[in-house]
Amino acid sequence: MILNRNSISFIVTVLTTTVLFSQNRKQTKDTINTEVVNVVKPYTPKISDAFKVKEIPSIDDEVTATKKEIKYNIFSIPVASTFTPSKGKAADVDKAKKAKLYDNYTSIGVGSYTSILGEIYLNHAINRRESVGGYISHHSSQGGIDNLLLDDAFSNTKINVNYARMLSDYSWNVDANYQHQVFNWYGLPQPLFDQTLADAINPQHKFFTFDFGGEIKFDNKLINNGSMRFRRFADDLDSGENRFVLKTNFDIPLRNGKLNTSVKLDYLGGTFDRSFFGTNELKYGNFQIGVSPSYQIIEGDFTINLGVSAYYLNDTEGGKNKFFIYPKLTASYKMVDEILIAYGGIEGDLIQNSYYDFAKENPFVSPTLFIKPTDQQYDAYIGLKGKLSNTMSYNIRGNYYADRDKALFKANPVLLVEDEPYQNGNSYGVVYDDVTTFSVFGEINVDINRNFNLGIKAEYFTYNTDDEAEAWNLPDFKASLFMDFQIDEHWFAGASLYYTGERKDQLDIIDPFIPIAPITITLESYFDANAHLGYRINDRWTTYIKANNIANQDYQRWLNYPVQGIQFLAGVTYKFDF
Repeated sequence: MILNRNSISFIVTVLTTTVLFSQNRKQTKDTINTEVVNVVKPYTPKISDAFKVKEIPSIDDEVTATKKEIKYNIFSIPVASTFTPSKGKAADVDKAKKAKLYDNYTSIGVGSYTSILGEIYLNHAINRRESVGGYISHHSSQGGIDNLLLDDAFSNTKINVNYARMLSDYSWNVDANYQHQVFNWYGLPQPLFDQTLADAINPQHKFFTFDFGGEIKFDNKLINNGSMRFRRFADDLDSGENRFVLKTNFDIPLRNGKLNTSVKLDYLGGTFDRSFFGTNELKYGNFQIGVSPSYQIIEGDFTINLGVSAYYLNDTEGGKNKFFIYPKLTASYKMVDEILIAYGGIEGDLIQNSYYDFAKENPFVSPTLFIKPTDQQYDAYIGLKGKLSNTMSYNIRGNYYADRDKALFKANPVLLVEDEPYQNGNSYGVVYDDVTTFSVFGEINVDINRNFNLGIKAEYFTYNTDDEAEAWNLPDFKASLFMDFQIDEHWFAGASLYYTGERKDQLDIIDPFIPIAPITITLESYFDANAHLGYRINDRWTTYIKANNIANQDYQRWLNYPVQGIQFLAGVTYKFDF
């Protein structure tokens, strides 16, 4: 359609008049005063605000030269070909053979120092919800450490039976255990003793442990879980100890979250036939009730746990009661996703010491110990952890502990007029002191795939004691390395390295006629390297060899207690089903 200039001018005039008339009417009828409101809003770009840059943009430039036309000439030469393409075929993917899993296995090995290592593990599924099982293990050695005056043989035998059942909304299990251990107080200080004096000493010491208990777990209930354990620990010198522990964990719903609470009842009671210096009977016992509520707050990358622990302690032998309150505060912040996580906290606890725990850590203790709990007032720590790559993780932490009545192992004195086999400076007692500890810990874990993993740990310690001259038998440095490597379908290998720094102990000789000052002795640091190599013959049979203390170091884990030198052990494992 073609419009002349007069028509266009008429249309514009009508539209302008209409708009002005509408605005005048609105202004006359509107009684609300107008104000200017400036809305300030940060610009948030959207995809629709962006424009796409063309791969070949058009350039509107007067000086742009015109492209010169290019002509391509192809000189074709006919070539006879006899090639006939064949039909394509999809390549087959080699699937790894799925390893068969067995419910039971047995293993037997023999090695140097007349060592025997045996183990059998049994498990049977009664049905889809019930299973019953058990295991028996035995490790013994006839000894043979050079330059010893006493027998250094040992043995350790364990028996376990267990039953488990899983229901729709909860599961439970029960088990019972028996353990029989034989050790020898072979660490006579030399040259104080000769073979004639040693022949009159019977250094053998036996431990007997029986315990039973169970655990129950609930799904989607206020009570999360509960457990019970009773243990009887005794030896062949009329010592005995009973311990009963009952624990439960439940959630208390709140308006904004839930309060997780743990409750623990812990009873300990025991007797020793006599003290180290006299013949009077030693009795000990206490009853603890502990409550630990905790509330978790999660805000983005920040997580904090606010909690406290409260204990009531009743000394059943001393007739004393006491209350303890400890902080339970932890926090973590994801600074860079999983790459860098900062964490820290301050916690405390009332640690229940027992004859069983002391003998488990140091089997050469004498049955004349004074038992009482340790008041760990606080453990403050701060650290960084995360991932260096998809296969490597790290953890760096600094700790500061404050322990009141911390238990320290210390060599018992030499009694020149002795009645018992452990009174020759060849046993250990326990002393208590207020100890503060500062440590720096570092850890790296490498897990490339299922065929190779590596872990390295190291920790440095400094101690400060109140009454004792040293923090007896506590190392200034500890480090370890663990490695497992699946070489191929049949061969596998592994290694473990341990390093323990210097420790301090004391040699004390009590002469009723001549006073002799105690001598502080520094135990040298030691390095222990172990390795194993195995070959899977088939799904059922596996052979292996192990080497311990490969460096053949004649180090002392405890004063006057050298360890066995380089040790070799070879064995076979058989897996089966019923």
